[in-house]
Amino acid sequence: MLNIRTYPDPILHKVAKPVKEVTKDIVKLMDDMAETMYADAGVGLAAPQAGIGLRVIVIDIGTETPAGGKRSNLLQLANPAIISSGGEIEWEEGCLSIPEFRIKMKRREKIVVRALDKKGKTVEIFAEGLLSVAFQHEIDHLNGKLLIDLVSKKEQDKYLKLIKKTSIL
Repeated sequence: MLNIRTYPDPILHKVAKPVKEVTKDIVKLMDDMAETMYADAGVGLAAPQAGIGLRVIVIDIGTETPAGGKRSNLLQLANPAIISSGGEIEWEEGCLSIPEFRIKMKRREKIVVRALDKKGKTVEIFAEGLLSVAFQHEIDHLNGKLLIDLVSKKEQDKYLKLIKKTSIL
């Protein structure tokens, strides 16, 4: 399991480097990231959130089963890039790297993402709704962008005071 870096850790603002090839080490990273994401009840995780400056993400929004349960729909990808998008959706987002911080965001409602899968094969994935939002959120992480960057300096300072006050360190 990996440690999730939290704001204001500087690695979260660095642009991640492309993966040259999907190796056994990259597959292990993907698996470790998925385990970490599930343990923290997230729907997505980008490698920089684990302190690793590579363009790797994992996402699992789950899918509803006929019985009303959830089925895993894990995506483990390297070098994801949005190649087309359309529409607009507003979604309240949170982030594993910014605990207890939520913000309504406007995102593209539908997107197509091109990436490398665990076998190193190029795939294209159509995403809409929550999956589209999750992709955009994780790709923002790869580009060094965080939700908290979108609020005023005053709101950022307020959040920093909150985490310092509640921290046991």
